[in-house]
Amino acid sequence: MRRTERERDSEIRPPLGAIDPFHSSPAMSVPGHLPTVFTRHERTFGDFRFVYPVVSRRAGGVSIGVNLNPDKICNFDCVYCQVDRRELPGRVFVELDRLRDELHEAIRLVRQGELFSTEKFAETPLPLRRLRDIAFSGDGEPTTFTNFEQICQLAADVRHSEGLDDIKLVLITNASMFHRPGVQRGLAILDAHGGEIWAKLDAGTEEYFQRVARTSIPFQRILDNITEAARVRPLVIQSLFMRLNEQAPPPEEIVAYCERLKEIVQAGGRIKLVQIYSVARPPAESFVSALSAQELEAIAAQVHSSTGLTTAVYP
Repeated sequence: MRRTERERDSEIRPPLGAIDPFHSSPAMSVPGHLPTVFTRHERTFGDFRFVYPVVSRRAGGVSIGVNLNPDKICNFDCVYCQVDRRELPGRVFVELDRLRDELHEAIRLVRQGELFSTEKFAETPLPLRRLRDIAFSGDGEPTTFTNFEQICQLAADVRHSEGLDDIKLVLITNASMFHRPGVQRGLAILDAHGGEIWAKLDAGTEEYFQRVARTSIPFQRILDNITEAARVRPLVIQSLFMRLNEQAPPPEEIVAYCERLKEIVQAGGRIKLVQIYSVARPPAESFVSALSAQELEAIAAQVHSSTGLTTAVYP
């Protein structure tokens, strides 16, 4: 089943049979002009240092982000990333007690509705004024953080103490560190608490991967890591496609991308969903621009036809 962003986030009554792939609530659709609450995803909120709430289109509500990289250090330098890395603030260590307090406070703000009285969140559609997940994301790759497994356990403990065992713990990751034992232990903690891993895959070939990610990490490492992780638990694949210098991804790149997905499955990896989306917030690089909804739908149709995998589209 393929669905567009508009079928997920609406205040309008959803069409019959539209089901959210992550949750049991009906799918919703948004008007053509997205409210700024969907496009403003700053990793800051009030006096918080490590926690930031956002209204997430892909999550279908409020996502409480955990930023383990406030120093903006990342092992990728993706051309579409909105983080400006020209000036780095210096190494920042995540204070566990402060992170725990900020998570509790962010949950309280959502539960009591205070979040939606702030200017940034005031126009949040009513069906999306609910907590959907706690997501490890931020200004860099979260699995590069030294105490990643400890942070996973902390978030699981906070969720349980708040009586929120029904919300997800989500890891949004470039999959570059999955081979590290400490990261594997963190993933196991997420598995034990019903977590979900969203692994990034934006290319089908090494050449295009390097154009997009601009990293010293070889593409094969990412593919191997995704495959091994998907053998242990089903993954969500998140793939961003864009224009580079006004050029959409070449057709042969999409064919190669589909082949990589098939290879993961053929090797025993499980993929529960492929998210196809484009640039929604201003990227750091001016030569990057978004694909149209029709172009994304065409890619998703090709993925589904070639691989048989379930896709969801987010213009």
